[in-house]
Amino acid sequence: MAGLLGLSSAVHFSRPRVFDAIVPPGLGSPRNWTYVSGAAELGCALLLAVPRTRRLGGAASAALMVGVFPANIYTVVKHWEEPRARAISLARLPLQIPLVWLPASIAAGRG
Repeated sequence: MAGLLGLSSAVHFSRPRVFDAIVPPGLGSPRNWTYVSGAAELGCALLLAVPRTRRLGGAASAALMVGVFPANIYTVVKHWEEPRARAISLARLPLQIPLVWLPASIAAGRG
């Protein structure tokens, strides 16, 4: 999980346009949100990587995954009229389940 979050964080900073596109317009500057979420992912990755802070990292990571879920919903709505993009966006939604479950398990001391 730490590696996944660390890699995703790096992509947030190296290819921010990918993430800018999924920020709902009502939230303000997409680039700011992209960088904030990238920094949050990096922080979570670091917390998970250190045994003493691993459970805190699990809780923070689970909360982050829940917090970014509305962006996935927005992406489905945004691409509803585009069959291929809609299918990809819909397929991503269930992937959030393990991305919440795994760090929540770590937070509970089971991972």
